[in-house]
Amino acid sequence: MRHRRNFGWEFEVTRERISLWRRLSPSQLFVGSFVLLIAVGTVGLKTIPGLYVDQPLSWIDALFTATSASCVTGLTVADTAKDFTPAGQAWLLALIQCGGLGIITFTTLLTFALGRRLSLRHEALTASATEVAPHVDYRRLARDILWFTFAIELTGAALLLVDWGPRLGWRASLWPSFFHSISAFCNAGFSTFPLSMGGEESSAMSLTVIMGLIIAGGLGFLTMEELTMWGRARRRRRPFRISLHSRLVLITTAILVVGGGLVALYLEWGVTLKDMPPGSKFVNAMFISVTARTAGFTNIDYARATDATNFLTVILMSIGGSPGSTAGGLKTTTTALLVLMAWSRVGGTKLVSIWGRSIPRETMQRAMGLAVATLAIVILSVFALVAIEGSGVPHEESGGGFMKYLFEATSALNTVGLTMGVTPGLSNSGKLIAILLMFIGRVGLPTTAGAFLLAERTPAGDFRYAYEDVAVG
Repeated sequence: MRHRRNFGWEFEVTRERISLWRRLSPSQLFVGSFVLLIAVGTVGLKTIPGLYVDQPLSWIDALFTATSASCVTGLTVADTAKDFTPAGQAWLLALIQCGGLGIITFTTLLTFALGRRLSLRHEALTASATEVAPHVDYRRLARDILWFTFAIELTGAALLLVDWGPRLGWRASLWPSFFHSISAFCNAGFSTFPLSMGGEESSAMSLTVIMGLIIAGGLGFLTMEELTMWGRARRRRRPFRISLHSRLVLITTAILVVGGGLVALYLEWGVTLKDMPPGSKFVNAMFISVTARTAGFTNIDYARATDATNFLTVILMSIGGSPGSTAGGLKTTTTALLVLMAWSRVGGTKLVSIWGRSIPRETMQRAMGLAVATLAIVILSVFALVAIEGSGVPHEESGGGFMKYLFEATSALNTVGLTMGVTPGLSNSGKLIAILLMFIGRVGLPTTAGAFLLAERTPAGDFRYAYEDVAVG
């Protein structure tokens, strides 16, 4: 009888666990996967032997580092090149790869590998691809993500090895080549070089390869899948229409890269780029523009750059990469939609249209809401950092502290990793703020909000309350 009772009790517990698992929303699963990854990374940094050259990190610094790696940010409180052994760097790289692709992507790929069908809950996580590009098979997309990632990363590593091998030694260049290729494609910004890309400012090939990897990782897997399908259709001479989503991604990315690079070239010509030949100035200016889009590699000292360049970097960091990519930020498509909406309002048009297509009003409302929420978080986080880190310091003695904390908060929220030297000196409270910003930036504001939404509060059906206007302006 005791055995039967125990068996019945165990069955009830198992059934309750299954029921709880099924009640979790896709947003909660996605957020939970990153929480688990960060927790594993933090515990690993504290317990795995042989990760450090000298002293191990404290718990808060381990949490900060694991969050930065898992959320592919690149902000560091320890020097990756000097403080971590190759084993420690490999642990960080594993967190970067998992965080860059997303735990759910790995779960999906494992499901395919086992020959099982995607559950409805996994389909809900990947359904956004079918909304913007219905001609794309998202099951094939989930498989292609793995091939895209490893093919691009291996190609990037080979190109970096060709450039660094003759100069640094082939054996010594092997690990840095793979590390930087994965870090760049995942838009992480971690580097095994003490000066990041600061020592490669004269190598056009190194900077170009890193830029190519950053851009590829920031385009989004859906856009890469569509480009692959477009290439196949061209070879077979079949018609193929690239979705409006991918066209906006490609054009906005090109405008931001070229436009940002030319502005940075003008602003830094006689400042941080003054000792370089004209060709190197151009390449390094383009690198400034590309790396600000959530990558985080540094080729200049931003503490010595002009305020105009730093503010330009803040703008580029805020925009970030594209949806479904390894990059963070407000996203290129959101920015493009906001510009199109402003243009349509100036022209007196109610609907936002481009290239013979009209954007749904619900999409425009989501874009506006996301922009407002992002701005509010940046404002609150900058205020908190200034109040905590600069407490009691008069403005004339702060040494431009406001710009530094604005730069830091924007970099953390948009998972960029650039800094003006503030990160290592943050207090524990400041580090916790940065950790929260990095997490929200990687998971996404809508997903974070959806994960904590316990119940649907909107009345069912088409019910609405009575209209009542409010004066604005």
